[in-house]
This record gives sequence, C-alpha cells and structure tokens, in this order.
Amino acid sequence: MNTPPVQMPIPVAAALEAADAGNVEDFLAAFAEDAAVDDWGREFRGRDAIRAWSDAEFIGKEVSLRVTGVRSEGGTTTVSAQVGGKGFNGPSDFTFTVAGEHVTLMRITG
Repeated sequence: MNTPPVQMPIPVAAALEAADAGNVEDFLAAFAEDAAVDDWGREFRGRDAIRAWSDAEFIGKEVSLRVTGVRSEGGTTTVSAQVGGKGFNGPSDFTFTVAGEHVTLMRITG
C-alpha cells in the first residue's frame, strides 16, 4: 500500500496495511467487536462476519490496494484506492468511521 501525504487515522491505516499485506488477524484487530463492513450495500456485522466476508471477497482474493487519495469530513475518513487482486479490480472508495482505537464502519463504494 502506498501511503499518501495526508495522515489517516491509525486504525484506518492499520486496516488497509493489513489487508494489503494479506494479514487477516491484524485486519480484524483494527475493527471494534461490533463493527461493520458495508460492501456496496451488503452489511457484515461483527468480526466473525467480517472475517467470512474478507476470506471470500477481500483478503482471501489476495487484494492489493494502491491509495490514490485521502480526505476527511466530519467524523469520517474516505480513502480512494485502486484495488487489484483475484477479485474486484478497479477504483473504490473506502469510507471509515472510527471510535477510539478501532474502526466501527468501513463502507466500500465506487
């Protein structure tokens, strides 16, 4: 993962770096116990559900992420990235909500 000059919140950077490295455990550790991933409108709540989703569609598909931009607005951080791997390939936006030291929501859109 290439890190842009704009600072990301630590849990966001940790989640993206872990995903890009293929490290499921560190990826999950970045999320709160009751966090959710919203993948184009499909919601996966809790670390077990996030793990199952990631195994099938994200880290399990050898995702790679090349960050192309970062912006913050209100309580969210949106990371634009070029996604590669054996699943979806193309540009995506990952919008994160963070509480304390953990991601509470990661929403994936185009």
